[in-house]
Amino acid sequence: MAWRHSGWILGLVCMTAALLAGAGWPLPVRAQVANFHPCNAQPSLPICLHGYGRRIAVQRWGAVPEALDPDAVAKASLVTQDPAKEIEKLKATTAFVQDMDTSEVLFARDEAAVRPIASLVKLMTALVVMDADLPMDEKITIDASDVDVPSELPSRLSTGVRLSRTDLLHLALASSENSAAHALGRSYPGGMTAFVEAMNARASALGMGDSRFVEPIGLSNESVSSARDLAKLVHAASRQPLIREFTTDPKYSVDGRTFRNTNMLVGRPGWDILASKTGTTREAGDCLVMMVRLDGRNLAMVLLNAQGMSGARFGDAVRLRRVLDSRMVAKQGGEGAAPENVAGLYDK
Repeated sequence: MAWRHSGWILGLVCMTAALLAGAGWPLPVRAQVANFHPCNAQPSLPICLHGYGRRIAVQRWGAVPEALDPDAVAKASLVTQDPAKEIEKLKATTAFVQDMDTSEVLFARDEAAVRPIASLVKLMTALVVMDADLPMDEKITIDASDVDVPSELPSRLSTGVRLSRTDLLHLALASSENSAAHALGRSYPGGMTAFVEAMNARASALGMGDSRFVEPIGLSNESVSSARDLAKLVHAASRQPLIREFTTDPKYSVDGRTFRNTNMLVGRPGWDILASKTGTTREAGDCLVMMVRLDGRNLAMVLLNAQGMSGARFGDAVRLRRVLDSRMVAKQGGEGAAPENVAGLYDK
């Protein structure tokens, strides 16, 4: 009886597939991993409306990239006379800016929301590696488990490559290399289980009550945090000289390849970035955290789930920068110097 039931289901599936194919529709694609997007498996389909799917299409099949957010281009102005308009243009569903020296919140939108954070996880990975005081020149061999992490993009490191712990940390932070982050966790004393426990213990020590980590890469949607917690994380990371150096390095060459920083604002004139990390998955959207020095203040800037055009998270950072600059100009010049619509926009 069970065999007949299974055969009936199989027949129905086959018949449905045949009908779809006959009608010219692409066959359905079964989800393979947590962040797998069916559109990405069909190069014959038009590029889907999901931003993550578009980027995969560009990198996998050489599709024409979409236009960059105008505010993310290198020549974009950092000043505005209309802060309210800048705020209206924000693409991130969560945005948060805090002075980490005084704890003053300068801007807040949905800052308490707890959501997946993608590769922002790697900042905690780096903190745990640094806390362990492991030999940074120790060579670690990339193995199959590092390369076969469930990412939609292939690893840029090959199985059998031997890199120092320093190199792996540099790649995990600057270019967000997943295999490097996995190797750091795998080679930790006690293995991956002990590493994840250390990540959550460190989060607890930092007062990150909204946060939970389940792996060192950021591919799992179960690794979650809030903007308020991430401000604490990037602040702690910025106080580690090696993390600070690696996250602000525009590019890094190792094993005959050059890896570039995933944050396009790094190295730009007018930006004093102390530490940064990007992250992207379908569920998390485009994310960006930075510690920046602005007008003598150490500010944590957090942008989560930015949607829309390519580079929206960087455009959002520029837009927030304009708002913050306009407020600081207003304070320095007195009430009469304040641009229009400045008042009341910073604690939404």
